[in-house]
Amino acid sequence: MSEEVDEMTAVGGEGEFGVLPGHSALMTTLKPGGMSYKQKGKSSVIALSSGFAEVGPEKVTILAEGAERAGDIDIEQARRDLAEAEKTLEGLDREDAAYADAETAAAVAAARLEVAEKR
Repeated sequence: MSEEVDEMTAVGGEGEFGVLPGHSALMTTLKPGGMSYKQKGKSSVIALSSGFAEVGPEKVTILAEGAERAGDIDIEQARRDLAEAEKTLEGLDREDAAYADAETAAAVAAARLEVAEKR
């Protein structure tokens, strides 16, 4: 996506952050969550998976493993994906090598569902 927007917010490694034109330079990791933005007064949201954000005074570059617009997410499928990811997570010990992957899958599924329900 390449759009001119008035403002945006996303979930960074240290929490949610917002960007307006003229923002100071910043580079941060992204956690799974919604990236919202306003364009001519209209709000939109995209579900992002893990990635990075580079913020400059006039441009934000997002590099994410996945991104989906709210309207493109099937809510029922998102609910099933979250339930499956949570069930997988419950069956694993924190010391298990697969635990981190399952935790990330659950976070992505939760972000997708949250964004889909905001439309």
